[in-house]
Amino acid sequence: MVISRSEYYISAEEYLEGEKFSEIKHEYIDGQVYAMAGASDAHVTVSMNVSMLLRNHLRGSGCRVYMLDMKAQIDVINRYFYPDVMVTCDTRDKEFEYFKSHPCLIIEVLSESTESYDRGKKFASYRHLESLQEYVLISPDRINVECFRRNADGHWVLYPYEKGEELYLASVDFRCAIAEIYEDVLLVDDNIY
Repeated sequence: MVISRSEYYISAEEYLEGEKFSEIKHEYIDGQVYAMAGASDAHVTVSMNVSMLLRNHLRGSGCRVYMLDMKAQIDVINRYFYPDVMVTCDTRDKEFEYFKSHPCLIIEVLSESTESYDRGKKFASYRHLESLQEYVLISPDRINVECFRRNADGHWVLYPYEKGEELYLASVDFRCAIAEIYEDVLLVDDNIY
C-alpha cells in the first residue's frame, strides 16, 4: 500500500542504497519513492502459506521463492516493487542480492486499499517483465484466487479459482487445494458475496 510520496527525484542507485537501511519499505516508480503501509493478519498468513507451499514444491529445483521483502526490478520502465510472493528460476537473478529481475511468477495478496492498483497500474508494470509467465491475485478475506497466465501469443488469460477447487500454476508446475492457501485465515461469510 502506498501511503506517502517523496517530492524529489532520486536515482535507482540512491533508492536501492537507502532501502538497505530504511525501517520502512518503499516502492520506486521512475525516480519517485512511495512508502508502504503494513499488512493485516490474513494478508500475512496467506502470503506465508503460499510461500511455504511453493518452497516445499520447488526445493532442490534451482528456483527460489521470495516473500514480502525482496524487490522485483522492472528495468525497462525504471520501477521496483515488493511483491507479496515472487518466484525466479533464472540463474541471472543470483547476481542481485536486493532485487530480482527475471521472475516467472508474482503473487499479490489484495487489500481494500491496494486492489485497484494491483489489478491496474501494478499489473501493467509487471507485464513489462519478459520472464513473467503468471501473475496471481489472492483475496485475503474470501476464497478467490485469480491467475493471469501469459499465452503463446503474449496475451494474458484469466484462470479463476474458487472454494473447493485446485490451483494450478503452470510456471512452476505447482498444484494445491485452494483450502491450503487459506489455512488459519478467518474468512468473511461466503453468503455476503
